[in-house]
Amino acid sequence: MNPSELRSTLALAGIFGLRMLGLFLLLPVFSIHAHGLPGGQHALWVGLTLGIFNIVQACFYIPLGRLSDRIGRKPVVLWGLSLFVAGALICAAKDDLLWIAIGRGVMGAGAVSAAISAWVADLTREEVRTRAMALVGGSIALSFALSLVIAAPMYRLVSLNGIFIVLAVLGFGAMLVTYYVLPSTKPELQVQQASIKEVFFNTELMRLNVGVFILHASQVALFLVLPRLLVQAGLPLVSHWQVYLPVVLLSFLLMAPLIIFGERKQQLRKVFLLGIALLIAAEVMFTSAVSVTSITITLLVYFVGFNVLEALLPSLVSRFAQESKGTALGVYNTVQSVGLFIGAVMGGWLMDSHGDLSVFTIGSAILLCWLIIAWSMRELPAKVASSVKA
Repeated sequence: MNPSELRSTLALAGIFGLRMLGLFLLLPVFSIHAHGLPGGQHALWVGLTLGIFNIVQACFYIPLGRLSDRIGRKPVVLWGLSLFVAGALICAAKDDLLWIAIGRGVMGAGAVSAAISAWVADLTREEVRTRAMALVGGSIALSFALSLVIAAPMYRLVSLNGIFIVLAVLGFGAMLVTYYVLPSTKPELQVQQASIKEVFFNTELMRLNVGVFILHASQVALFLVLPRLLVQAGLPLVSHWQVYLPVVLLSFLLMAPLIIFGERKQQLRKVFLLGIALLIAAEVMFTSAVSVTSITITLLVYFVGFNVLEALLPSLVSRFAQESKGTALGVYNTVQSVGLFIGAVMGGWLMDSHGDLSVFTIGSAILLCWLIIAWSMRELPAKVASSVKA
């Protein structure tokens, strides 16, 4: 990537990661904190307070993504970040489960992930776009790993209210970066945009949307079981970050050569299928992983495949969608959020009714179905000439 592309991609990856940090940072501490709040003794209400972020996001991805096609990415992202800041301040204002749920809903309403992904596509050439998407997608994994490391110390230091204030300050900083650092892009009005129906039922986009649904449904279900496996293997909960952090960082180092190879040799389809195969292998390996070492190795295999697919999927959506990238990525992110929700529900049901290992069995089965579906994917769109100013 040239300096302009790298600067823009890193800025957008930081904004994307900040939103995910707003989701992940509460996971290690919120259920404990909520016990002392009215209604906090009911797991359902605690879960809804956490989950409302994703549910509200799913409702706004498509409208905001489509709006970004019409009026440009910058105003939509600024609006979304302002809601993120406002929601965080609402959560910080009152130590009450209802108000935290309202604030989380406002934070989720600023659903700008589709606009950010489309903005990355706008500001990068196709020959480097997958690497750019890898940086943005990688911010998800880094946010997850970072939250596991810093959530408990932050909670002890500034309490839950303080965590929300920190998120509000970071959100305001992201607004400044968006306004002053990132270049504006022209609205995509020079050609007739596809309707939402045309985008949703496009064969290749449907194939990718099915993929992201399965990818994230299986991911959230897996992480319902994984902490239990590590505890059973003798690693206490407070030390789990010692596994997650190095695995995530090493997976990036192993994933990068695959992405570069796929781009330079025009073999992205093979790399894509390899990513799915790695996930299947990991799910199977988890069924017999009983030691911390075996779980760590299996988790590394999983994250290499996950990061490859997390980079490729939005890049491919932007290439298939062409002039309706915001709309297509809005549909994509909506399906992703639904996958997270369904995966959590189905994973919990499987654990209760059939045991923890059933999650890996079903996960490997649906991933195998995805591999079969993806196998018949047609050749990727040819790269088109583009110019991006350095």
